[in-house]
Amino acid sequence: MGVVLLVRHGQASFGADDYDVLSGAGWEQGRLLGRWLRDRKVEPTTVLRGGMRRHRETAEAMSAPGGWPAAAVDHGWDEFDHLGVVAAHPDAPAGELDRREFQRVFELATARWCGGGHDDEYAEPWPAFRGRVRASFAAAAAHAGPGGTAVVVSSGGPIASVCADLVDPEADDATHARLWSRLNTVLVNSSVTRVVVGSTGARLLTFNEHPHLESEHLTYR
Repeated sequence: MGVVLLVRHGQASFGADDYDVLSGAGWEQGRLLGRWLRDRKVEPTTVLRGGMRRHRETAEAMSAPGGWPAAAVDHGWDEFDHLGVVAAHPDAPAGELDRREFQRVFELATARWCGGGHDDEYAEPWPAFRGRVRASFAAAAAHAGPGGTAVVVSSGGPIASVCADLVDPEADDATHARLWSRLNTVLVNSSVTRVVVGSTGARLLTFNEHPHLESEHLTYR
């Protein structure tokens, strides 16, 4: 039986010129996770990451304590264009938003994106996002193989999509979208989600583990 560990990146830099850079807290979250996994004798046979800077920096931070190999890049694990999705919402406000207001608008905009009926308004429609995430998860599961461990560093959107598929493989599009939204909004920065892969396929074992984080290191955005 193989294992896939899905890791959400550390805290990015909300409000900065470049969001895609880990904050100081994000770097520390990655280091804490790396030490926690090392102490539990996790030795990945494969390390994968999305192509975003926050994925690379998180992989670097968490790999250092255990001396893990460099992560291979799979762009299928990239986050969706959340700023583009927000901007496409008809009621998107102009100007900078604080965290609370951005979260409110974000939830409205993503509900519209994954709700269907507006695919031509997005550079990456919801079905295309789901398809590329599924393909990358299948590749990661194959890398895990019998007895292997694949570690994947990604973002909340792709991880939540994988989990929604595993929670209810027979879900219709609307149900999957609701599951995805619920899961996506609670994922903790640098959390670990475990998937076991056996002869009958992949099964979700744990979701959103974060025992390596004390209260001052716990963030969601």
